[in-house]
Amino acid sequence: LLVHLGSQGLEVVRLKGGDPFVFGRGGEEAEALMAAALEFTVVPGITSAVSVPAAAGIPVTHRGVSAAFTVVTGHRETGGSRSINWEALAQLGGTIVILMGVSERAAIAERLIGGGLEATTPVAAVRWGTRPDQHTTRTTLGELGTTHLESPCTIVIGAVAAFEFGARPERELTAGGF
Repeated sequence: LLVHLGSQGLEVVRLKGGDPFVFGRGGEEAEALMAAALEFTVVPGITSAVSVPAAAGIPVTHRGVSAAFTVVTGHRETGGSRSINWEALAQLGGTIVILMGVSERAAIAERLIGGGLEATTPVAAVRWGTRPDQHTTRTTLGELGTTHLESPCTIVIGAVAAFEFGARPERELTAGGF
Protein backbone atom coordinates (compact mmCIF):
# COMPACT_ATOMS: atom_id res chain seq x y z
CA LEU A 1 0.00 0.00 0.00
CA LEU A 2 2.84 2.40 0.85
CA VAL A 3 4.56 1.73 -2.47
CA HIS A 4 1.32 1.70 -4.44
CA LEU A 5 0.11 5.06 -3.13
CA GLY A 6 3.59 6.60 -3.00
CA SER A 7 4.15 5.68 -6.65
CA GLN A 8 1.06 7.72 -7.50
CA GLY A 9 2.74 10.80 -6.06
CA LEU A 10 0.64 10.83 -2.92
CA GLU A 11 2.09 11.66 0.49
CA VAL A 12 1.45 8.67 2.71
CA VAL A 13 1.69 8.42 6.49
CA ARG A 14 2.12 5.03 8.12
CA LEU A 15 1.30 5.51 11.78
CA LYS A 16 2.66 2.82 14.09
CA GLY A 17 2.29 2.55 17.84
CA GLY A 18 5.72 2.27 19.46
CA ASP A 19 8.88 2.24 17.38
CA PRO A 20 8.55 1.08 13.76
CA PHE A 21 11.90 -0.76 13.91
CA VAL A 22 11.10 -2.85 17.03
CA PHE A 23 8.98 -5.76 15.78
CA GLY A 24 6.99 -3.24 13.74
CA ARG A 25 7.97 -4.29 10.22
CA GLY A 26 9.48 -0.86 9.66
CA GLY A 27 12.59 -2.41 8.14
CA GLU A 28 10.55 -4.41 5.64
CA GLU A 29 8.58 -1.32 4.67
CA ALA A 30 11.77 0.75 4.31
CA GLU A 31 13.27 -1.92 2.02
CA ALA A 32 10.16 -1.89 -0.19
CA LEU A 33 10.16 1.90 -0.40
CA MET A 34 13.88 1.97 -1.23
CA ALA A 35 13.44 -0.70 -3.92
CA ALA A 36 10.72 1.49 -5.47
CA ALA A 37 13.03 4.55 -5.25
CA LEU A 38 10.51 6.40 -3.08
CA GLU A 39 11.65 8.98 -0.55
CA PHE A 40 10.52 8.43 3.02
CA THR A 41 11.19 9.57 6.56
CA VAL A 42 11.19 7.37 9.63
CA VAL A 43 10.03 9.04 12.82
CA PRO A 44 11.27 7.00 15.79
CA GLY A 45 8.84 6.13 18.52
CA ILE A 46 9.12 4.88 22.06
CA THR A 47 8.96 1.11 22.13
CA SER A 48 6.35 -0.55 24.30
CA ALA A 49 9.17 -2.73 25.62
CA VAL A 50 10.20 0.13 27.91
CA SER A 51 7.18 2.48 27.94
CA VAL A 52 4.62 -0.10 29.06
CA PRO A 53 6.66 -1.40 32.01
CA ALA A 54 7.38 2.23 32.99
CA ALA A 55 3.65 3.04 32.90
CA ALA A 56 3.15 0.15 35.33
CA GLY A 57 5.94 1.42 37.60
CA ILE A 58 8.38 -1.30 36.54
CA PRO A 59 11.92 -0.22 35.64
CA VAL A 60 13.51 -2.55 33.10
CA THR A 61 16.86 -1.87 34.79
CA HIS A 62 17.55 -0.96 38.42
CA ARG A 63 20.89 -0.42 40.13
CA GLY A 64 21.93 -3.51 42.06
CA VAL A 65 19.07 -5.58 40.65
CA SER A 66 19.21 -5.61 36.85
CA ALA A 67 22.00 -4.05 34.79
CA ALA A 68 20.63 -5.15 31.42
CA PHE A 69 17.45 -6.01 29.60
CA THR A 70 16.67 -8.09 26.55
CA VAL A 71 13.65 -7.57 24.31
CA VAL A 72 12.38 -10.59 22.40
CA THR A 73 9.31 -11.54 20.42
CA GLY A 74 7.14 -14.33 21.70
CA HIS A 75 5.40 -14.62 18.34
CA ARG A 76 5.50 -18.07 16.72
CA GLU A 77 6.05 -17.03 13.12
CA THR A 78 9.34 -17.73 11.35
CA GLY A 79 12.12 -15.98 13.23
CA GLY A 80 9.94 -15.74 16.32
CA SER A 81 9.89 -17.49 19.66
CA ARG A 82 10.88 -20.90 18.32
CA SER A 83 14.14 -19.56 16.88
CA ILE A 84 15.18 -17.97 20.18
CA ASN A 85 17.55 -19.89 22.41
CA TRP A 86 15.54 -19.35 25.58
CA GLU A 87 17.90 -21.52 27.65
CA ALA A 88 20.85 -19.28 26.72
CA LEU A 89 18.74 -16.19 27.36
CA ALA A 90 18.05 -17.47 30.88
CA GLN A 91 21.80 -17.46 31.54
CA LEU A 92 22.31 -13.79 30.56
CA GLY A 93 20.82 -12.34 33.70
CA GLY A 94 18.93 -9.08 33.76
CA THR A 95 15.38 -8.43 32.70
CA ILE A 96 13.58 -10.19 29.84
CA VAL A 97 10.81 -8.25 28.10
CA ILE A 98 8.61 -10.31 25.81
CA LEU A 99 6.33 -8.69 23.25
CA MET A 100 3.53 -10.71 21.61
CA GLY A 101 4.16 -13.68 23.90
CA VAL A 102 0.81 -14.48 25.50
CA SER A 103 0.01 -17.54 23.38
CA GLU A 104 3.50 -19.03 23.81
CA ARG A 105 3.98 -18.15 27.50
CA ALA A 106 3.82 -21.71 28.85
CA ALA A 107 6.49 -23.00 26.44
CA ILE A 108 8.64 -19.92 27.00
CA ALA A 109 8.45 -20.27 30.79
CA GLU A 110 9.31 -23.97 30.58
CA ARG A 111 12.39 -23.26 28.47
CA LEU A 112 13.55 -20.38 30.67
CA ILE A 113 13.24 -22.58 33.76
CA GLY A 114 15.05 -25.34 31.86
CA GLY A 115 17.80 -22.80 31.20
CA GLY A 116 18.27 -22.08 34.87
CA LEU A 117 15.84 -19.36 35.90
CA GLU A 118 14.04 -20.13 39.14
CA ALA A 119 10.34 -20.96 38.99
CA THR A 120 9.89 -18.25 41.64
CA THR A 121 11.25 -15.53 39.32
CA PRO A 122 8.80 -12.59 39.37
CA VAL A 123 6.74 -11.90 36.25
CA ALA A 124 4.50 -8.95 35.44
CA ALA A 125 2.20 -8.93 32.43
CA VAL A 126 0.90 -5.49 31.55
CA ARG A 127 -2.19 -5.48 29.36
CA TRP A 128 -3.24 -2.40 27.42
CA GLY A 129 -0.20 -0.48 28.69
CA THR A 130 -0.58 3.33 28.93
CA ARG A 131 -4.31 3.16 28.22
CA PRO A 132 -7.07 3.97 30.71
CA ASP A 133 -7.86 0.24 30.98
CA GLN A 134 -4.24 -0.74 31.68
CA HIS A 135 -3.99 -3.73 34.00
CA THR A 136 -1.00 -5.52 35.51
CA THR A 137 -1.09 -9.22 36.39
CA ARG A 138 1.72 -10.41 38.65
CA THR A 139 2.77 -14.03 38.87
CA THR A 140 5.91 -16.17 38.86
CA LEU A 141 7.71 -17.85 36.01
CA GLY A 142 6.55 -21.24 37.28
CA GLU A 143 2.90 -20.12 37.20
CA LEU A 144 3.08 -18.05 34.00
CA GLY A 145 1.75 -20.81 31.76
CA THR A 146 -1.41 -21.26 33.82
CA THR A 147 -2.01 -17.60 34.66
CA HIS A 148 -4.96 -16.17 32.75
CA LEU A 149 -3.67 -13.54 30.33
CA GLU A 150 -5.16 -11.96 27.24
CA SER A 151 -3.39 -10.14 24.44
CA PRO A 152 -2.02 -7.60 24.12
CA CYS A 153 0.45 -7.89 26.98
CA THR A 154 4.00 -6.83 27.57
CA ILE A 155 5.55 -9.55 29.73
CA VAL A 156 8.39 -8.58 32.07
CA ILE A 157 10.46 -11.38 33.64
CA GLY A 158 13.02 -10.82 36.36
CA ALA A 159 13.45 -9.28 39.80
CA VAL A 160 12.29 -5.85 38.59
CA ALA A 161 8.86 -7.31 37.78
CA ALA A 162 8.11 -7.19 41.51
CA PHE A 163 8.57 -3.40 41.60
CA GLU A 164 5.76 -0.89 41.32
CA PHE A 165 7.34 2.56 41.51
CA GLY A 166 5.08 5.56 41.07
CA ALA A 167 2.48 3.80 38.97
CA ARG A 168 -0.95 5.28 39.20
CA PRO A 169 -3.47 2.62 40.10
CA GLU A 170 -5.39 1.52 37.04
CA ARG A 171 -8.62 2.95 38.40
CA GLU A 172 -7.04 6.44 38.46
CA LEU A 173 -5.95 6.41 34.83
CA THR A 174 -8.07 8.76 32.78
CA ALA A 175 -9.09 8.83 29.16
CA GLY A 176 -6.63 11.71 28.77
CA GLY A 177 -3.73 9.42 29.69
CA PHE A 178 -0.99 10.55 32.01
